[in-house]
This record gives sequence, structure tokens and C-alpha cells, in this order.
Amino acid sequence: MTSASPQGNSTSPDKNRATAAALLPLVGGAGNITSIAHCMTRLRLGIKDRSLVQDDALKALPAVMGVVEDDTYQIVLGPGTVARVTPVFEELVEEERGAAPGPAPAPEPAPGSPSAPTTTADELAAQGAAIKARRKAANATPFKLFLRRIANIFVPLIPALIGCGIIAGINGLLTNLGWLPTLVPALTAIASGFMALIAVFVGYNTAKEFGGTPILGGAVAAIIVFPGVANITAFGQKLSPGQGGVLGALGAAVLAVYIEKWCRRWVPESLDVLVTPTLTVLLTGLVTIFGLMYAAGEVSAAIGTAANWLLAHGGALAGFVLGGLFLPLVMLGLHQALIPIHTTLIEQQTYTVLLPILAMAGAGQVGAAIAVYLRLPRNGSIRTTIKSALPAGFLGVGEPLIYGVSLPLGRPFITACVGGAFGGAFVGLLNQLGTAVGSTAIGPSGWALFPLLKGNHDLAATAVVYAIGLLAGYLVGFLATYFFGFSKQMLTDLNADADAARSPVAGGTGTGSAAAGGPSTAKEPASV
Repeated sequence: MTSASPQGNSTSPDKNRATAAALLPLVGGAGNITSIAHCMTRLRLGIKDRSLVQDDALKALPAVMGVVEDDTYQIVLGPGTVARVTPVFEELVEEERGAAPGPAPAPEPAPGSPSAPTTTADELAAQGAAIKARRKAANATPFKLFLRRIANIFVPLIPALIGCGIIAGINGLLTNLGWLPTLVPALTAIASGFMALIAVFVGYNTAKEFGGTPILGGAVAAIIVFPGVANITAFGQKLSPGQGGVLGALGAAVLAVYIEKWCRRWVPESLDVLVTPTLTVLLTGLVTIFGLMYAAGEVSAAIGTAANWLLAHGGALAGFVLGGLFLPLVMLGLHQALIPIHTTLIEQQTYTVLLPILAMAGAGQVGAAIAVYLRLPRNGSIRTTIKSALPAGFLGVGEPLIYGVSLPLGRPFITACVGGAFGGAFVGLLNQLGTAVGSTAIGPSGWALFPLLKGNHDLAATAVVYAIGLLAGYLVGFLATYFFGFSKQMLTDLNADADAARSPVAGGTGTGSAAAGGPSTAKEPASV
């Protein structure tokens, strides 16, 4: 049985309910769940008792592409599917809690579930578990925890960015073709409304993430986009609505949280409902208007200038470094620092030139996986994992291939990075030559990025450059892995047991692979 494509049949309510119903007992039942959320590709669960979760049985479910243990327990279902399964899962949790509160006992693994993977899969699983343990320990630093918080602020905005980005692309196409001119203004309003107020949503999410009152975070961030700030002079110049953008909103909301907490500590309870919100909005508002907007505006402008300068002068070299290092950045959890940079570029220029280059890392990963498939003709376990995970890889969901194949094997992870570097070098070179390739939203990559492409030329030219970059990533990732991804001893060991052709997993990413050690999200936008 092969895993479902991220988009396959996800529109069926019965299938979504069946998936949710299958997941619930395998995570220990409703009583074992403390929180439920989802991002672009993952169902994120707060787990009370980790011992009640059945990893192998979860990864054996056809809809599950992998599991990730980080600050939450994350089940990779793929884009589209996760947004449909999550509300049904929440309903089932509420129903079970109402009927029988408390943790449900973990059921026995279903017959035929992958409780005893083959030797090869065991070896990969052991390596993947070790990688996961080291990575989890390394990501517990204050800096990386801070980056994770920043990612938590922006990841919920991704669906709106994608939807508005695609509508903006359709509107641009209609404008260029001269079709439906009466519809163009309406589509412009639909596509631009969210971006005009994105600072408010960032402020709301920031306050929520840092433990303040979300609506107060939104209120102080709204000052930044209020048209009336154009009448205010700060640092010798008139302010402009939107100055400082998402960075200013983030800073204002964090300040509001600290002021609110200070007020809660010192203001008498009888006056709290009046004094605390007033002081929070007033003090934060004054600091925002006469300090943060100007400072954040300068930083935002510097980010845009630096990104454009880097690709205009660095070209192929900049693209090579960015495309080649993105997978290691994901492994270290440092990719989360790029999310506000992407958002700032989209806010300033309507697209981010960095994302298409970083997406080349996923192309290198796909090429490397195909090479592994061909080099291990007798290893049915790994080949089954690759066959089930490749469709998702082409669509930009890279966790199953990374943690189920390349990273545990070692060398193929490095050669996948080489493929991404060459794809990034091509896109960077074309940018230096005058053809910028950007994305109007963050989150998707691979083929899923085509509807979101935008640049300084027409859509066809932009799409061709991006497509050739993908092909370069596929080809170099394949060749590098095929010729340099294995030592002779590795090939001998991994092809040794013909009985290993039995797959240990019915779909998903291959139990016994290291899929359980997936990256934290985000990135979010972490899928590549």
C-alpha cells in the first residue's frame, strides 16, 4: 500500500474522518492530548504521556507521511489534507472527552503493523533516532527557542499569504492579457487587503505567543497601518502608514506584553480592567510612534536593500551558498530566522526573491532520492519509502525523504545539498543577469510554488527560470548521489539482504526509516 499524495482524495469528508479516527487511539486517546493545532503540513499535538503514543502504527497509516517529535508531537499529513483532518480530529477529541474523560489505553498494534522492521530499516531507524535526540538537545538553546517563537507568530499567516498571493498572480495575468477589466479592481482589493493589515495580525499573534492579551497586541500594531500617522513627525520627518511593517508590529506587541504584565502585577484588581489596557495601549503606542516605527522602518528597508544587493552582485555564488546551506539550516533550526525576512520582502516588494532559491534544496533532495533508489536495487525497504515519499517531495514536502532516506544514510544528505546549491546558483545567476524570480507567499516549494511565482518579467519567463533551476537541482543531486553518495562498503551492506525487499510500512514514509526525527516547523515554512 502506498501513501496518499498530499492532495490525493483529501476532499472526501469520509476519508478525513477515517484518518482522524485512526489517529486518535494511536496517540493515546483524547485524554492524552493537551493541545491541537496545525501548520502547512503537520497536525501538532500536545501530548500528556508520551509512552501511550504508538509511533510505528502511526507511520503505517496510509495518510501519514511521517512523525516529528519536537516541542509538540507532529504528524505529517501534507498540505491540504492537514487543514481538513484537524477540525474533524478536534471534534472526535471533544466527543471522546464528553463520553469518557481521561486518557484512553493504548490499543494493541493492528495485525500486520510494522512492529518488527527489517534489519536495514532498523539500522536507519537507530541512526535517525540518534540524530533526532542530538537535534532536540541542540535546539533547546534560548536563541533557538526564541526563533521557534518567531516562527509560531508567522506560520499561522501562511494560508492567507498563499491565497492572496495566488489571487494576485491571477489578477496580474488578467491585467497583462487585458481580460475582464471590470474584475481587476475587485481582485486587487481581495489580494491586497490582507497585506495592508498584516501588521495587525502579526501583533495579535505576537502577544498571544508571548503570553499577553492578543487583542491588545493587535491594537498597538494597528497604529502602524493607521492612515493618520501621516500627520505625525518623528525624527524630523513625516511618518508614513505601514512604516516599520511586520517588524515594527512585532516589536510593538512584545513591548505591549511586558507593559501589560507589569500592570497586572502592580495595578489593583478593582482598577485592572480600566487601567491595564489603557496604559498598555497608550505607553506602547507612544513608543511605537516616536521610536519603533522609524527604527523598524530603517531595518526593513535595509533587509530589502541587502537581499537585492546580494543577488544583484553575488549572483551564482550567493545562490549556490543559499541553496546548498538551506537543508543544514533546517537541521539546526536556524531557518526560522528567515520567516520574518521573507514576510518583510513580500510586504515591501510583493514577493521574496529568497524563497525560490531556497526551494532548490528540495530539488536536490528529490534527485538524491532517485539516485538512492537506483543504487539499492535489492533494498526493498528503502525503495518502498522512496516510492511513497517522492510525490510529496516533488510538491515540496521534503521531511519524508530527508528523515527516511538521505539523512540516516549520511552521504546522500550531503550530495542532496550539492544539488540544491547548483539549482540555487542558476536562479541566482539569472537574477544577477536581470531576471528576478520571487514568490508572493512563503510555505510551498517544489512544483507547488509555480502558482505563486512573480518577478520583474512576465510570468512565463519567471516560470521558465524556476523550472530550469529545479531541473538543475534534480540532475546534480542525482548525479552527485549516484557517483559519490555511497562507498563500496555501503553498497555491499545495503544491498546484501534480498529478504529486505519486504517493506516494513504500509504507506507513509517507511517505518524503520528515521522519519520520526523530522524538523521543527514553520518555515514552517521547513518543507523543502
